[in-house]
Amino acid sequence: MATFLYRLGRGAFRRRGLVALVWVALLFAAGFGAATASAPTSGSFSIPGTEAQKAFDVLDEKFPGMAADGATARIVVKAPAGASVNDPKYKTEVEKIVSGLKGGPGKAEVASVTDPYQAQAVSQDGSTAYVSVKYTVSGMELKDDTRDALKDSGTAAQSAGLTVEIGGDALMTAPETGSGEIVGIAIAAIVLVITFGSLIAAGLPLLTALIGVGIGVSSITALANVLDLGSTTSTLAMMIGLAVGIDYALFIVSRYRVELAEGRERDEAAGRAAGTAGSAVVFAGLTVVIALVGLAVVNIPMLTKMGFAAAGTVVIAVLVALTLVPAILGFAGKKVLPAGKKSRLFGKGKPAGAEPKANGGTRWARFVLRRPVMVLLVAVIGLGAIAIPASKLEMGLPDDGAQPVSTTQRKAYDLLSDGFGPGFNGPLMVVVDGDKKLADETEARIKGLEGVAAVTPPTPNEAGDASVITVIPKDRPSSVETENLVHTIRDGSGDDVLVTGATAMNIDFSQKMNDALLPYLALVVGLAFLLLMLVFRSILVPLKAALGFLLSVVAALGAVVAVFQWGWLGSVFGVEQTGPIMSMMPIFMVGVVFGLAMDYEVFLVTRMREAYVHGERPGQAVVTGFQYSARVVVAAAVIMIAVFSGFIGASEQMIKMIGFGLAIAVLFDAFVVRMAIVPAVLALLGHKAWWLPGWLDRLLPNVDVEGESLRKHLEGADGSPEAEGPGKDRELVNA
Repeated sequence: MATFLYRLGRGAFRRRGLVALVWVALLFAAGFGAATASAPTSGSFSIPGTEAQKAFDVLDEKFPGMAADGATARIVVKAPAGASVNDPKYKTEVEKIVSGLKGGPGKAEVASVTDPYQAQAVSQDGSTAYVSVKYTVSGMELKDDTRDALKDSGTAAQSAGLTVEIGGDALMTAPETGSGEIVGIAIAAIVLVITFGSLIAAGLPLLTALIGVGIGVSSITALANVLDLGSTTSTLAMMIGLAVGIDYALFIVSRYRVELAEGRERDEAAGRAAGTAGSAVVFAGLTVVIALVGLAVVNIPMLTKMGFAAAGTVVIAVLVALTLVPAILGFAGKKVLPAGKKSRLFGKGKPAGAEPKANGGTRWARFVLRRPVMVLLVAVIGLGAIAIPASKLEMGLPDDGAQPVSTTQRKAYDLLSDGFGPGFNGPLMVVVDGDKKLADETEARIKGLEGVAAVTPPTPNEAGDASVITVIPKDRPSSVETENLVHTIRDGSGDDVLVTGATAMNIDFSQKMNDALLPYLALVVGLAFLLLMLVFRSILVPLKAALGFLLSVVAALGAVVAVFQWGWLGSVFGVEQTGPIMSMMPIFMVGVVFGLAMDYEVFLVTRMREAYVHGERPGQAVVTGFQYSARVVVAAAVIMIAVFSGFIGASEQMIKMIGFGLAIAVLFDAFVVRMAIVPAVLALLGHKAWWLPGWLDRLLPNVDVEGESLRKHLEGADGSPEAEGPGKDRELVNA
């Protein structure tokens, strides 16, 4: 593989005009597709194999149109203190809201508007009422004039003294990442400038990463409706693609400058950079892709599509690093200065071939080698303490109650809770697949259950062979009591009585994600062990890497629980409302962090193994690895943390939570696990760290991430470098 990548990188450098033209054409084509595609929807949501999904399937069959996924809205109206919405002057204003929505702008997308006085949607004390609106399209597909008509529907009523707030998914818009994303990119640029000591070299990874992300995100946007991708898919793909795109380009450019510092010609340096660092990029990208695609085993279509979309962006980032980066290096000319002449990244100005001066990585590695037990204990105990909150992890899906208190959705949610009871925001829909007798028996049984506030009479379908019963719990939708009520109804019913609705769907989704977390974690850790065993030809090094990854992930989950569930330092990260952790967040974080952790493991430890194989003592090999790789890994980690942290300012709670989780996980994995635990464990293991049984060594294929086969290919039989003349260049390229 290293030899193939060498030829690919060298060819891209020499044919840089053509390569750059192809990538620019792809960017324009993807951009045109995104610009001409219809706006992405919120994506359909299904959970195969759950009772809630089975109930929706029955509704589709027996009640055509009832389970349609059009947007809904509730316009909640509250009278002034001491007054009632039944007062004639207030009743008139409420009826104006109903008539305005039926006949005003956007009426073509309105399926139905319910009059609260006819639908008994007035609280017992008369203080609160709500108007239910059903649309023919999803919230993301609503036209601007329709959404504006909804927002303005209560303006006159507010002028008359009523409090009017609007809830429901009709107000759903595409998530905004805010200015934090720009700040993250700016920090990445500063880190690159400090790392390379050159504006041209620093700007190159940013440019190529933005091109790759532009192609990936534009492609997702263009295909969003065709593939039924959710509105958050492109944001998550951009988050991951931007981070890995910058990092992969950073590794290629860094190795290119090292090759220049050793006196090689520019095209030769580009080829060797692609053959050595490029091999590690391919492996690192492969681990990220496998982890993301592996989300399909959870069998949640929405999560599977998110994983595949993000994996596609990572593939583009790898291809960009292997082809576009060498091509742009060709355009940059001598402005990308050799590492030995300017940058502090390698050797601090030492001439080629001289003994590099001790840098920060060298000093830190020697410190760890002197006190490996102390460093290991402090790191493990520290991460273990941060991981403790993970034992109290509660998972769920957000509703309007998780919105910031300043939003109209949250205010509407609170008004409904105050006027109709906490459970009114999360009604349960009981689907009875049977005759009227079974429906009446089910209604009578549910009325006698603890935790039930109200039960509506069964509503039969036209054929009379199925009914729907609405159950209002006493407690809020995300409470343990409501979850217990759902289980109680299900346990006392047969296969013909099914519980569904948003609340039941959230409960089933959270349970499925919770059940899948440990098996998926075992799959990922096992995969990490096997892949790293191929790379490092060792058993204990992969075991250490996998356990370190597991420790960093659990610690990151602990931090997420502390901030988003318990509210610790919540104001610092813009968390206005605490609650259960997003159900898909832990398993998605495991998949992404696995790939990123393997990046740092590969780039750091491969240099150690290379030094060890060439005769250095185990301790000295650790120092050598840190001397040449630590600064690059630190720069890559800081960049990735900055990019992920930029998404903490997003308006969407899920994006905010994932941005924080990934940033803190990279912080723990790069700076605690890879920089502290890894050298400490290797120091304690000594020669045993690199032991592999002979039979297993013969059985495993040689992936050659270090590029040893490339060096042999480029050197003569006697070990001296082959001629670097033009004839030889052509021979290698055409081989």
